[in-house]
Amino acid sequence: MMAIFRLDYCETFKQAVWSGWWFGFGYFLMGLWWIGTAFLVDDRFLWAMPFAIVGLPIILSLYVAAAFLLSFYLWRPGIIRLFIFALAISSFEVLRGQLFTGFPWNAMGIVLGDQLEISQIASAIGLHGLTFLTCFLFAVPALFFTEKKKWMKLFGPLVGISGLAALYLFGVNRLATAQHEAVPNIRIRLMQPAIAQDEKFDRSNASQILMTYLTLSTRGSYPSREGMEGITHLVWPETSFPFLLEQSPKAREEISRILPKNSVLLTGAVRAEDRPDHSERFYFNSIQMVDDAGAITASADKVHLVPFGEYLPFERMIDFFSLRDFIVAPGGFTAALERRALSIPSWPLALPLICYEVIFPEEISLSDRQRPGVLLNVTNDAWFGMTPGPYQHFAQARLRAIEQGVPLIRSANNGISAIVDPYGREIALIQLGERGTTDGDLPKALPSTVYAVLSRGPISSLWLFIGLIGILFTLGQLRPRRVTSISATSDR
Repeated sequence: MMAIFRLDYCETFKQAVWSGWWFGFGYFLMGLWWIGTAFLVDDRFLWAMPFAIVGLPIILSLYVAAAFLLSFYLWRPGIIRLFIFALAISSFEVLRGQLFTGFPWNAMGIVLGDQLEISQIASAIGLHGLTFLTCFLFAVPALFFTEKKKWMKLFGPLVGISGLAALYLFGVNRLATAQHEAVPNIRIRLMQPAIAQDEKFDRSNASQILMTYLTLSTRGSYPSREGMEGITHLVWPETSFPFLLEQSPKAREEISRILPKNSVLLTGAVRAEDRPDHSERFYFNSIQMVDDAGAITASADKVHLVPFGEYLPFERMIDFFSLRDFIVAPGGFTAALERRALSIPSWPLALPLICYEVIFPEEISLSDRQRPGVLLNVTNDAWFGMTPGPYQHFAQARLRAIEQGVPLIRSANNGISAIVDPYGREIALIQLGERGTTDGDLPKALPSTVYAVLSRGPISSLWLFIGLIGILFTLGQLRPRRVTSISATSDR
């Protein structure tokens, strides 16, 4: 609502840009400050902490500034300006998730997407639809303060309250009629070790870390569930080991000892691959499947790597200016060329998503555009401690399940591990900071949601951005109409 007031008073393009930039800077600074905690893990990167905390919001705010600029250009009196504002923000939020590898973290629609009942509408309109509704519904009360006609004063708050109530009732009804159906003969155990980040990749801790995993995995959720009896699938978090599992037969042997017959382990791990001439070795952030004999039977590599965390962008430029000794990439992974299904015994088609890959709504499909039957997300999140970051990550992961109508199986090192059904309900959960396990069935996927159908068609990706921009200029009738003051708006 305050954004509408500010745009009403803007007289120049410069004022609109700065208003949007400051609005975005405050939003992203308050929502992403926790990223700085990752630089406390290793003193070598402490110098970069202020750049991350302040620098990222500075850059991301440019998208909001551009949305304010477009809104200013097309500004018109009355309620139409609220549509223009909501569409402009939605358009550039789409773009934020695409350009420069994309970073849709904390899209404004997550304000509604974090609430289970209200978030059910995401099954039809997805995250970007939620962003539009968030901006519009929270802007319409501005009419109470800017319009002179009494019916218009009442119209704004009434639309806002009625809209939120309608979304809530839609969600309540959808959840009331929802049934929990499980895939037969499957019992999943999630293990969350809660190992501190500075210990996790210390090679001297390798044996201790593996022993912790094995001990926790056989402990069960409750004292009455000691052992692995009845468990068909054990899930461990991202990059679980400070060594290459494929080159550690002893570790695989230890794993095979705890796995019941015909069961498998699904674990995050680093995978290595040499060129045919052995001139170079590539490392992949992967999910690997280990059977009850200790053999690695399948792997799925991460496609969307984290800039600076898993690879070094602008590497040639850094080499040209001799900055490599100054900028040290902690990862050094290679990205997979395409996202492939992970063939897991007794499971439907599984989509592997490693760490923040799960925040990209447009990437919840396989390379052949097939719809998955389950989302498998392994993550670390120990980088960010007891901050809002892991909670935000889980909320965005859960929204993917609602959008697609498929269950989510999520194991975190120290985040939030959970089995989530296609409605976003938590079937099993391990809270942030807790060490332990939880067991649950594998929920069945729903028939394709409206959003699932649309996201596999021409509306996905940048086409959505182009379409929203087209709608904006249609609303503006291709001619900008400025409102120079609140009084001009009120006289309409």
